[in-house]
Amino acid sequence: MPIRRSGLKVAFVPVFGAALALAACGDSADTQDATRSAESSEAPVALDPIPIMGEEVRIIAFGDSLFAGYGLKNASGDSYPAKLEAALRARGVNVRMLNAGVSGDTTAAGLGRIEFLLDAQDEKPDLFILELGANDFLRRLPPEETRANLAAMLDILKARDIPVLIMGMLAPPNLGPEYRQAFDSAYPELAEEYGADLIPFWMESIYTKQQMFQSDRLHPTVEGIELLVVSTVDQVAEAVPEPVAD
Repeated sequence: MPIRRSGLKVAFVPVFGAALALAACGDSADTQDATRSAESSEAPVALDPIPIMGEEVRIIAFGDSLFAGYGLKNASGDSYPAKLEAALRARGVNVRMLNAGVSGDTTAAGLGRIEFLLDAQDEKPDLFILELGANDFLRRLPPEETRANLAAMLDILKARDIPVLIMGMLAPPNLGPEYRQAFDSAYPELAEEYGADLIPFWMESIYTKQQMFQSDRLHPTVEGIELLVVSTVDQVAEAVPEPVAD
C-alpha cells in the first residue's frame, strides 16, 4: 500500500525559483530556545552502535539536484541519499545506496536515462527511489507531460519487477489552481495505479524554513538535508522489501 502522511497541506508556501520567495517562518525563537536547551543539558551517554546485519539492500536514488547535492561543499557525503544511507545503516540495515541524482533533470531527462542506468547494474536493485518533477514546474512544462514521463518510468520499473518509492512534489501556487491540481494529483494517482510506495510531499518538513535553504532558495543546506532525512527515514525503511526466505 502507498505510504500516506496525514495532515498534508495542499496549499503550500513555495521555495523554488528566484521569483518564488519563501514566506517568513515563525520558528526561529523555538530553534534558539532548543539550541540553548541543548547546550545547557548534560552530554548524552554514548550508546553502542547497532550491528549492521542481513543481506545487503541495494537502493537506487534517482532524481535531480535535490538528490545530487547541488551547492554543497561535500556533495558526495552530504547529499540526501548519502545521509539517508547513513541513517538506515545506523538502524542496522545493511544498505548500499547508489546516488543517481543529476542536477537539472526533468522527468523527460530521467526517462531518457533510466534504462541505461538499470542495464548498467550488476544486480537488480531492491528499491528504486524516484524523485523528479521540480524542474518540470520550474520550466512550466505541461503537467500532462510530467505525468506521462513518470508513468513511462514506472512502466519500465514494473516490467523489471523493481519496487518503487515515489517522492512526491507539489507545484507552487503562482502556477494557478488548474496547473497545481493536474501536477499534484499525478503522484498519488500513479502510486496507486502502479502499487508504488509514496511520500506525498517529501520536502514538507523544511519548505517553510528559510534557514534550511541555500541562498538560491531552491536547494537545502546540509542542515536542511539532515532534517529531510529525519522526517523521511521511517517511510523509506518501510518501503524496503522484506528479504525473501530461501
